[in-house]
Amino acid sequence: MKLRVLILINAAAVAITLSAVNYYFQHKWYDMMITFLVTFITSYIVFYYLIEKYIYSKIKLIYKLIHNLKLGRDLRDALGEHVSADPINDVEHEVQEWAKQKKTEIDELKKQEKFRRDFLSNISHEFKTPLFAIQGYIEALQDDGLEDKELAVQFLEKASKNVDRLSYLINDLDEISKLESGEIPINYSKFKINDLIKEVFESLELKSKQHNIKLTFKQKYDDGIFVNADREKIRQVLVNLIDNSFKYGKEGGNTAVSLFTLHEQVLVEVTDDGIGIEEKFLPRLFERFYRTDTSRSRQIGGSGLGLAIVKHIIEAHQQTINVRSTEGMGSTFGFTLQIAKQSLPFPNIPVLKS
Repeated sequence: MKLRVLILINAAAVAITLSAVNYYFQHKWYDMMITFLVTFITSYIVFYYLIEKYIYSKIKLIYKLIHNLKLGRDLRDALGEHVSADPINDVEHEVQEWAKQKKTEIDELKKQEKFRRDFLSNISHEFKTPLFAIQGYIEALQDDGLEDKELAVQFLEKASKNVDRLSYLINDLDEISKLESGEIPINYSKFKINDLIKEVFESLELKSKQHNIKLTFKQKYDDGIFVNADREKIRQVLVNLIDNSFKYGKEGGNTAVSLFTLHEQVLVEVTDDGIGIEEKFLPRLFERFYRTDTSRSRQIGGSGLGLAIVKHIIEAHQQTINVRSTEGMGSTFGFTLQIAKQSLPFPNIPVLKS
């Protein structure tokens, strides 16, 4: 409600009340009308002055401060000072909207703070495990004085493996950091996704035999699907997902890669028939260092960053990745890629002979 309407209603209420009292005692219509007009005009002027000076101006100031804080300095300077036509009504909406916005920001900050705490806890644990192992092997070698050469070689080999694990951790963390900051560019090129899958299968053939897992591509290599993406980064995505299926697959199991053509995208799915994942773990599966089975994950090894890197690479391509799984039956990881537009063939141009 606008200020003048509010004052008008209050002035009319006071004037009607006093004129009614006057008529009750005097019983004269003329005196009642004079009382009504004088009271109405006087009340309107007094109310307008008092409300404008002591209430309305303060509300306008509060509204302007809240509105400017919401806009921010840059946008405020661009739009200029904003004065609402009805700040009494608008300030309520502004405060409610601002309160909701701040509550959302606070909730988001709490989530980020929890994520930071979990991340620091996880990264310290991931680094401490190989560091303590290296420290233990070195102390054992110092105590032994290198008298037992065979034992010394074994300890050095184990220490070397833990150094490699630390190196993997640091390299993966560095890669995630660069992917998040955009330091690693996406070099788009047109290539046949079928050929890339074949190359990845060939590179992982020995590892699949070691895990006794059969690799299957559920599509003919000849039926090529051209995509527009960074070939080397998509290779890394495929290697990470297939390697993950080896780690959590079963002895004598299968890992299959399938392609599904959508409207302007192709869906690539990597499916295994391993131990599967409980549904409650799926939303956090792509978080850094998140492990569903800590004890088994430690035995398997890895940096715990493979799926996080996969997610960042796919999102850097402005595509999506998802996972579905049934405990005890296996898991399927799927991601989309943009199908490359086929270039139109040049028309045959006749050659003029002289």
